[in-house]
Amino acid sequence: MRVAFGTSVLRQQRHTGQLDGIGRYSEELLAALRSLPDCSVREYVHPDIVRADAPSAFNAGHFRRQALTAISIGKPFDTASRVFSDSTDLVHATDHFVPRLHTVPVVATIHDAIPLSHPKWNRHRFRWLKGFLWKRSARWADRIITVSDHAKENIARWFGIARESIDVTPPGVGVQWFAAPEPERIGRVRKKYSLAENYYLFLGVMQPRKNVSRLVAAHRLLPADLRRKTPLVVAGPPGWDSAEEESAFASGDGGALRQIGKIAEEDLVPLLQGATALALPSLHEGFGLPVLEAFAAGTPVIASNAGAIPEVAGEAALLVDPLDVRALAEAMQRVTGDRMLAQSLRGKGSERAQLFTWQRTAELTASVYRRVMADSKD
Repeated sequence: MRVAFGTSVLRQQRHTGQLDGIGRYSEELLAALRSLPDCSVREYVHPDIVRADAPSAFNAGHFRRQALTAISIGKPFDTASRVFSDSTDLVHATDHFVPRLHTVPVVATIHDAIPLSHPKWNRHRFRWLKGFLWKRSARWADRIITVSDHAKENIARWFGIARESIDVTPPGVGVQWFAAPEPERIGRVRKKYSLAENYYLFLGVMQPRKNVSRLVAAHRLLPADLRRKTPLVVAGPPGWDSAEEESAFASGDGGALRQIGKIAEEDLVPLLQGATALALPSLHEGFGLPVLEAFAAGTPVIASNAGAIPEVAGEAALLVDPLDVRALAEAMQRVTGDRMLAQSLRGKGSERAQLFTWQRTAELTASVYRRVMADSKD
């Protein structure tokens, strides 16, 4: 199978030095697909989406121009159709930029429906228009891939796409997260970011959906000595509408709150391995990959019981109502005060993480490709 694989978002995020869920999914799946004997995969990009050079990738033309033409007069993407016509059996749009093609079947990965189901959690500028374009373009795909059963139900509802046209292929956990802890690496990362020996870790972009303000409030409910010994550390860049949280961390709260910003890729594993617990109190997640990464790293997880997180975590994490600040605080205190509980969570987490591999994701994805290609020939 000759597959054109969209990497506009991945390449842009590599350019800026910070991969989010879509970037990591694209990078890991691309590598795993290339290991399959019947898949020949070549990247493609839209130059108006990615500002980084992409000499080895197909140039599929400007997405926005072609999409607006397709929406207004129903015309297929002209540049993309020409580029893919003789060299490609199937196109996989992994990053929400779905082309309209008539001669080549299209598979699209949609990670969640959050911009449609909860528009208030997204940037205000042009959000209605962006949501409209995204909803329309998703319907140009012959088949949809998503990452969880929870996301599948939301996509069917908010995009108006039949459930029978949506396949669930859960992401995997990169092998680097399973590396045995190296005290020297963990110590070096602690020193580099001036971290205490123990710390609760939030890993991700601060934005309203991530619920960091309630996590801060929960941490403030802990006994004073515990807060000093186990500060709350936020690792990741600030997002939109995060002024309140940034203000709280800027104060430092006597050393109990730390915001350490964007983390170098090579520091992520030891940073997570050195944490007392990962705290992910999101109000909604289409999957929640940091939960699995913490499991693989041997770190206990405190997470919300909302969205797809219970589906991903199973019985291996402490799950709490993300709106209940006191419950969050109690879970944080339990993890630090009960060594047997922490050890049990590590063991269950390790077992759970081993169920999710990128090789399995690639095989499930390739089976979708085969089905779509067979249907296109009928």
